[in-house]
Amino acid sequence: MTPETAEERVRKVDSLSSGFLYAVSSSSTTGKDKDLNDQQAYFERLRRMGLRNPVLVGFGIRDKASFEAACLHANGAIIGTAYIRALENGAAVGPATREFLKSILK
Repeated sequence: MTPETAEERVRKVDSLSSGFLYAVSSSSTTGKDKDLNDQQAYFERLRRMGLRNPVLVGFGIRDKASFEAACLHANGAIIGTAYIRALENGAAVGPATREFLKSILK
């Protein structure tokens, strides 16, 4: 879902889906800095719809603060670009993943 997705379409996708709905935090490019507070009305609209699937927020989730902000508005968050960057330092995937998760969940 994006901030521009119509309620009718959100409900249709929700009815056809299982698992979770991916709520894009904005209509811009992934990996960019975003202020999730700018999208509070959008997240609140999704919350008020009483969807059957949990809503996870993605785009702009890069650290503990943005993860926590997203979780205030949704059932969880998806971190993509920041995680890939954490793996780029050449460390083994397992230890790099553990360190990244510690930085988000500490």
